[in-house]
Amino acid sequence: MVPVANPAPASVFAAEFLTHVVELGVEHIVLSPGARSQALALVAAELERRGDVKLHVRIDERAAGFLALGLAVETRIPAVVITTSGSAVANLHPAVLEAHHAGVPMIVLTADRPEELREIGSNQTTHQHDIFGPAVRLSVDEPAPVPGATAERRGAELAHDAFYTATDHYAPGPVHLNVAFREPLSSAIDVRPVEMLIQSERRIEPGITLELTRGPNTIVIAGADAGPRAEQVAHEGGWPLIAEVTSGARFGRNLVPAYRELLANPELTSQIERIVVFGHPTLSREIPALIGDSSTGVQTVVVRGVAPEGYNPGLNVSSFVNDVTVEPGETDRDWLGLWIVSGREAFERYESTAIDAALATAPNVTASRSDSMEDKKAFLAAELAASRVKISRELLVDAVWRSTWPHDRLVFAASRLIRVADKFVGGKKISVHANRGLAGIDGTIGTGIGIALATENALTRIVVGDLAALHDAGSMLFGTQEERPRVQVIVGNDGGGTIFDALEVGQTASAENMDRVFLTPQQVDLEALATAYGWGYTKVATVSDLERALTGAGDGPELVEVELER
Repeated sequence: MVPVANPAPASVFAAEFLTHVVELGVEHIVLSPGARSQALALVAAELERRGDVKLHVRIDERAAGFLALGLAVETRIPAVVITTSGSAVANLHPAVLEAHHAGVPMIVLTADRPEELREIGSNQTTHQHDIFGPAVRLSVDEPAPVPGATAERRGAELAHDAFYTATDHYAPGPVHLNVAFREPLSSAIDVRPVEMLIQSERRIEPGITLELTRGPNTIVIAGADAGPRAEQVAHEGGWPLIAEVTSGARFGRNLVPAYRELLANPELTSQIERIVVFGHPTLSREIPALIGDSSTGVQTVVVRGVAPEGYNPGLNVSSFVNDVTVEPGETDRDWLGLWIVSGREAFERYESTAIDAALATAPNVTASRSDSMEDKKAFLAAELAASRVKISRELLVDAVWRSTWPHDRLVFAASRLIRVADKFVGGKKISVHANRGLAGIDGTIGTGIGIALATENALTRIVVGDLAALHDAGSMLFGTQEERPRVQVIVGNDGGGTIFDALEVGQTASAENMDRVFLTPQQVDLEALATAYGWGYTKVATVSDLERALTGAGDGPELVEVELER
């Protein structure tokens, strides 16, 4: 191959940077097209052509950011997301904030004008350096590459710094490289072959490990992204496990059902002497209220995760540690049994209420309502088989939960449905994700699609409310040359933001004001939306219809609309 004579410095830098991050381990590049970033785009396309990396092109930078987030959530390897200059960069901010608060690695590579074109009214030019503020682990404003070996050397240096900062063991997260480019913005260039680097084992300084002694009445709380370590500690200690649905620890014989009702019961909580927290609890008010109450004298130990902020309600946490061990000894079976039995009793009451509500939608069931719980379940099963029961939120999340296998992925939006699932579904060792770093409804579909694209031979289900779906409808767009993963977006459509019903405002605001500024009712034709984006579509009204839709998922993207009462 004859070397290209005098390639543009922009292309030299782009070739060395992207080749080097791929050699370090990057598997995915997400690109939103633009003129100023053209050198980066062309090198990314060449790396894809060779089979060295997977390239995903999105016209919307906001969708691109959340796609990169989802890819990294699944792989724990940063994706590189590339944009041009101007407002394109600002559109990444929501995804960068979520990555920061959730401790998800990401490499943000933004093109910019050179110094002489800044602050003189140049087109598509704003202050991009430090635009993400403290939300990034590293922020570099790189001058425009110049001819010679410097561009090649700086490409490799920045690739190394960006990758290892984003994947730091104790503080992974997003990094931002803002690189200026002068004209010519690209040229032909020979991109050298990728040679996978032999990764030297990175030395990790030992952190603080605390031994948990026997004796104190202890509960283990697993919040978002706690992982199976929380279940393991609960099992070793013989302690009750309170695990949120997105914790990755919602399984095992120590799992306590209906934990919110139990944490609201002072007869139980007054006996707690120690709390061990993994992950980031976000789905209830009872957990932060319990930990934040300084009058109880309860010792709270927080095992640090990858999020930058330590979980500390009321500034009442006793200690932060990197890990815990459990002192050998006998399990307090009475303490564990008290929580398990109380939880089962509370769950049966909640389950009975949900079943009674479901039975009320089927005809000729009056006589069954005074029957035993077992009779109610048997009757409900018969009604479900006969397709006569309408879908409630409880039955929706239950059907999705039962249809999800260990090799599948399940993604929840920050909608009402995740809270219903947290109350209603049982223990199961499956992969459940949600953007709980900031707990916003932003980018749920984009994140889920990223997870799906990083997961081979699996089905990813994304459970959203109608407003969360509409908020991120742009992520449903696939270009004609883009991979279309096996994904189902399940929309619980109750015509607005009914999550506010459960908050204080639902008890104090007038119906008119609630409707206008909180519920924000909508009547979008979701079938037309799915058709416009080339997705499959199914609308279901009964549980048996829903189960057929869930088990009959195809090979491409599908939207399943579930009618719910407001």
